[in-house]
Amino acid sequence: MASIFDKIRADYDALRRENEQTLRERREEAYAMAPGLEAVEENIRALGFEAAKATLLSGDADLADAAVKELETYEAMARAMLVEAGLPADYLDPIYRCSRCKDKGYLENGERCSCMKQRITAYLHRSSHIERQIEKNNFGNFRLDIYSDLPFADEGISPRQNMEEILAVAENFIATFGEANDMNLLLYGPTGLGKTFLSHAIAAELMAAGKSVVYETAFGLVRIFEEKTFNRDASDEVKMAYDSLFTADLLIIDDLGTELTNSFTNSQLFNIVNSRMIDGKKMIISTNLSPRELSAVYGDRIFSRIFHKFVPMAFFGKDLRWEAE
Repeated sequence: MASIFDKIRADYDALRRENEQTLRERREEAYAMAPGLEAVEENIRALGFEAAKATLLSGDADLADAAVKELETYEAMARAMLVEAGLPADYLDPIYRCSRCKDKGYLENGERCSCMKQRITAYLHRSSHIERQIEKNNFGNFRLDIYSDLPFADEGISPRQNMEEILAVAENFIATFGEANDMNLLLYGPTGLGKTFLSHAIAAELMAAGKSVVYETAFGLVRIFEEKTFNRDASDEVKMAYDSLFTADLLIIDDLGTELTNSFTNSQLFNIVNSRMIDGKKMIISTNLSPRELSAVYGDRIFSRIFHKFVPMAFFGKDLRWEAE
């Protein structure tokens, strides 16, 4: 247990040191470009100390107010000097990856920040490499033009029209994610049509919004099930990874149907899906199986929960993996 938090704490320490170094380099650059700025900043630091001392020690509200007003005057002067030198007004402001916790991992009330929760989730499910995947699989890199605009088989519409409708549903899923609307997504269809890409793209948007996302393949899910259930010496990390399947803001299960299924794995899958539905926690499931095949593999109990409580989105067309290169 300690190793997880020790590593994450070290990551935050390294991030703060990196940002502090960047700020030092910016300050040196700004002082060279804006003569007199260094003296103004020295006055700001001195006035900040005086304002704090007046507030805490003397209790003189008028003195403290005067110090604050003078401080604000010098801060405005510094910003004007930065702009005049061709630099952004906030160039010397503190740098934070997360402004909510200021890269500490915890909020002022002692609660874990959403960025800390994301780091814990990413560490527990690091084999999924979701953070690396979303660097390339995101809506900014999505190409609708590689989908054919010709009607496909008996579908009545083209793969491109179908994908436009799927994207509209995905955008609504993201926009209403915080609402208690019991909206979950089932992406099904042959390989190479963008199901995993879309899952990653949705994950990227929600992670950027501070949501915790667990992404696991069905095979990875079974590995966690077995390790948690059958290994008496299962580590705290395994137990936390198992718990996160229930507690993450979003659970994405990729390639459902590729794992070895049996009564144990099916009951575990049902437990997760059912529990998350009861708790109002959202899910995305992608599979190469058709609805009929899902029913045959997992039985009516799981199938009814998945197909009737999810928005089914069928992917069709020709394999696009070559076109996407």
